[in-house]
Amino acid sequence: MGKLTALKIRSLIEPGRYSDGEGLFLEINGKGAASWVLRVQNKGKRQDIGLGSLKAVSLKGAREAAFLTRQKIAQGVDPVAERKQERQVILTFRKAAEMVHEEHKEAWKNGKHQDQWIATLKSYAFPKMGDRLVSEIEGPLIRDVLAPIWLTKPETARRVRQRIGTVLDWSYARGFRATEAPMRSLSKGLPRQPKKENHFAALPYASVPNFLQKLGERESVGRVALEALILTAARSGEIRGATWSELDLEAALWTIPAERMKMGRVHVVPLAPEAVAAFERAKAFKVGASELVFPGQNVKKPLSDMTLLKILRDMDLAVTVHGFRSAFRDWVAEQTDYSGEIAEAALAPTVSNKVETAYRRTDFLDTRRLLMREWAAFCKKTPPPSDENRHDESNARAWIRTGEADVEREVRSALLG
Repeated sequence: MGKLTALKIRSLIEPGRYSDGEGLFLEINGKGAASWVLRVQNKGKRQDIGLGSLKAVSLKGAREAAFLTRQKIAQGVDPVAERKQERQVILTFRKAAEMVHEEHKEAWKNGKHQDQWIATLKSYAFPKMGDRLVSEIEGPLIRDVLAPIWLTKPETARRVRQRIGTVLDWSYARGFRATEAPMRSLSKGLPRQPKKENHFAALPYASVPNFLQKLGERESVGRVALEALILTAARSGEIRGATWSELDLEAALWTIPAERMKMGRVHVVPLAPEAVAAFERAKAFKVGASELVFPGQNVKKPLSDMTLLKILRDMDLAVTVHGFRSAFRDWVAEQTDYSGEIAEAALAPTVSNKVETAYRRTDFLDTRRLLMREWAAFCKKTPPPSDENRHDESNARAWIRTGEADVEREVRSALLG
């Protein structure tokens, strides 16, 4: 039996806390307002939980609320967190996806990726789960979204799965879901996708010289851009977005700013004489209204990524533009004695391990200058250097490799401890 009664409560006028027992109090403040408070031990800590004002909650109601609250705590439920979640408006998957897209799109440098990210969800996820609350979405529903395209459009399906997971993880972080995205279990409910041997179909490096010779039979902004891409081992977006201010043709250097690089770091590309010549030919397409080296039909915008691919298709080649980077990497491995670290530095890829991260203290510019000269000479069937030049180059490479060995020993020693 509690200590308080309805009659006693009506007689209370002094500010303070009046106990009813078992942690339940009626609290009266200095302005005469009264409210119910329950004091409990929750996970070893004392906690005061408000149960409502005296005007809204009667003595009987307060006792019932106190009993239910103590019961929940005994079951491991946090009543305060539960109450916050009940008050929070849970978003639909559609609304959550739109908010994630809005928050993240500025961090994506590729405008096409910005559009594709939300477009894939609109096409494949929204029809089945767009109007469902994010708190209700579990593995079976996600599987039903992915199953129709899992084998017929495997790459698209993987992207949809990843983007659904991003939206649900974001919702968990915002308190709209009780758990993170249930993505791990999906593999059990979907068939195994066939492995794709070559993600980027590449022209064998031995065929690149003849390809470039055929490419040069006609001159267009797209063909010159593709030649420059091959001679610099650059990505399509890097070459298509190149500006004249990035190029120093006298110093034979192309400095790509961090905001245009996949890893967000400045990348300096040493230009072989053949690459410099390609950029010099690009001046024929220069227009005053644009700073772009390779302008598109709208001169203030870069060439479309499909322009370079169309050149390959018109030449009856079932390869990708990106595949020329693979051809370069294979040529370095099989036809030269440059280290893998030098080749990777030339490609400026995603750093994959601690050793490569440590190597990023130097960009091996001098070594890469020699490497890109040899690659360009191979690609363009340029006559080899004179005996004197070869002697100077051999000495330079020997000197540089001595420095590389010192760096490698230092790096590996630091990593080992």
